[in-house]
Amino acid sequence: MVEKVLTGLSALRPGAIESKSATVVRPDSRTQAGAKTAANAKRRSGTCSAATRGIGGWALYLALPVVLVAVWSLYGVVRGGQSVAMATPQQIVGAAVEYAANGELWLNIAVSIARVLEGFLVALVAAAVLGVAAGVSRRFERAIDLVMQILRPIPGIAWIPLAIIWFGIGENSKVYIIFIGAFFPMFVNIVDGIKGIDKRYFELGEVYEIPKWRFIRQVVVPAALPQILTGIRLGLSGAWICVVAAEMIGATSGVGFMLSDGRSMSRPDVVILAMLIIGVIGKFMDDFVQWQRRRMVNWQ
Repeated sequence: MVEKVLTGLSALRPGAIESKSATVVRPDSRTQAGAKTAANAKRRSGTCSAATRGIGGWALYLALPVVLVAVWSLYGVVRGGQSVAMATPQQIVGAAVEYAANGELWLNIAVSIARVLEGFLVALVAAAVLGVAAGVSRRFERAIDLVMQILRPIPGIAWIPLAIIWFGIGENSKVYIIFIGAFFPMFVNIVDGIKGIDKRYFELGEVYEIPKWRFIRQVVVPAALPQILTGIRLGLSGAWICVVAAEMIGATSGVGFMLSDGRSMSRPDVVILAMLIIGVIGKFMDDFVQWQRRRMVNWQ
């Protein structure tokens, strides 16, 4: 492992010259046997994962939701009447058709997604800059640690009154609350991911005098990428939690507004519809990050 790191870092050194001659290291029989065992294990893992992704895998994946919806529908049939506390799946589908026909459903979804992406992207940039700086510099981490540790436990919802005082009830206050909800999970995971990197990388980088920015871009970020992507997943979840809370106060559109509007009209079908929309969109976003993780972190 050290030899691979040494070779990679020497290639990053400014003015590094390729050697005209290379030493070929022939693997011994023990290394070949280990490689064959690893290849067989990977082949078996691939076969299992292919079976999981097949028809049987999809049946297992969808079994619990289908059972829950069936029991839920049966409850509505047995109950046989309208309830102010719970709506049946049929009533929720009817509410979805109603809101989709008048255009409110698509408007609310588009507004919430735009707010989430805006606040999340600003939080991602800020978390990346501060997280990388804190991860590679002990002095910078020490300088900001107290403030970060005090602010981190404060939930995004607690910032709503102050955000309204600072920015009013317009878009800026909502984006700020989303920013708060998404920033800290990503910041913590970026710092932890960098601190989990083998210290020999940093030592060899100093020995070969690799430029700081190049070392961060080509060594630190790729090595911490799994933890960074985990932070992005948590940041997206925090962004959706905060956008719903922000839209329930002082908003005239968005999925959170649908929740508040359904509550005020005593329509549980609208409330549950809005909750399901949040869950489905969050699921698709999480799947996208997971897909990118499989493409980018192909060594795991």
